[in-house]
Amino acid sequence: MKRIMKNVLLASAAVCVLASCETKKPEATGLTASGLNPAEFESVIDSVQTSLYTLTNQNGMEVCITNFGGRIVSIMVPDKNGEMKDVVLGFDNVATFADRENHPSDFGAAIGRYANRIGQGKITVDGKEIQLPQNNFGHCLHGGPTGWQYKVYDVVDATDNCLELQLVSPDGDNNFPGTVTAKVTYTLKEDNTLDISYEATTDAPTYINMTNHSYFNLNGDPTVPITNHELFVNADCYTPVDDTFMTTGEIAPVEGTPMDFRTAHSVGQDIENFDFEQIKNGNGFDHNWCLNTKGDDTQVCTSLYCPETGILLEVFTNEPGIQVYSGNFLDGKAVGKKGIAYNQHAAICLETQKYPDTPNKSNLEGWPSALLNPGEIYHSHCAYKFSVKD
Repeated sequence: MKRIMKNVLLASAAVCVLASCETKKPEATGLTASGLNPAEFESVIDSVQTSLYTLTNQNGMEVCITNFGGRIVSIMVPDKNGEMKDVVLGFDNVATFADRENHPSDFGAAIGRYANRIGQGKITVDGKEIQLPQNNFGHCLHGGPTGWQYKVYDVVDATDNCLELQLVSPDGDNNFPGTVTAKVTYTLKEDNTLDISYEATTDAPTYINMTNHSYFNLNGDPTVPITNHELFVNADCYTPVDDTFMTTGEIAPVEGTPMDFRTAHSVGQDIENFDFEQIKNGNGFDHNWCLNTKGDDTQVCTSLYCPETGILLEVFTNEPGIQVYSGNFLDGKAVGKKGIAYNQHAAICLETQKYPDTPNKSNLEGWPSALLNPGEIYHSHCAYKFSVKD
């Protein structure tokens, strides 16, 4: 099967806002506004060319993305003084991203087939139990040890403000059934929104749950932890986890617990409140919240605000849940852009998603299905909108 079909290319042209522009090729020389050298992302991995692609808008915002793992490498946004800040973690070359043995990371990646955890790596499809890789406390995390964050996406289209990527995942990829064709489209809008749209089709029943795994630090300085950020989550309930980070099957109210972010307050307020079992189990926040927005992607489901820079990030999604991970296991071993070591709580992830382990819990009340059948189109939408709060 050809990895990029002509009809797919033609159909996808309308997705990008500036579809009339000629396909943009990454610059071979010169640094990006975030200080990245595009030449450091030029490589051939698994026989596919990797590059760095830069999206810009008229406000001076810049987003740099590599097709290795569909990873967002940098996001430059203005702070309250008009100074541009890079607000995501990442590496300054593709070789480090690709070195999963020495530098395992999900920084900025388009995650698949199944974001988050599947209990004991077991799924059942058409009555047949399938054993997936167990790469996290006995569970299958983010599609397995060679999930899509370590695959090279084909570039379908690239313009000044839009990048469309495609990946064909063969039947048996990390033991998942069915050949899946997945697309992720990044569009940078003039209101400083980074819009992310996912689509997937399959030739056999399978499970799909895609997300973006950017690590945000709105200080614009990863040496300053995100404990000073104010978090809002529009959710009355969340899904508790056991001490292996696996959802228990319960949907619990946030009322009266450290999981209640319905009124924005600092991430650091309860992040070390280990007297509360869920904070202890997660080693901080590493939980799925059940969103009140219920698929309405015109409503803010989550927001993050940094008082130091005045930068506000609002999240919109059609998904039922969001995983908030407060960088609990960053330990300084990962040295990122500009030689900065990423220590605990150097960033926070806001991952829109189906609930963790949905393949084994969709029979429970309130748990959505993540099953994709032939003839159906999986669609997931997430938008990260940046502004400055007075």
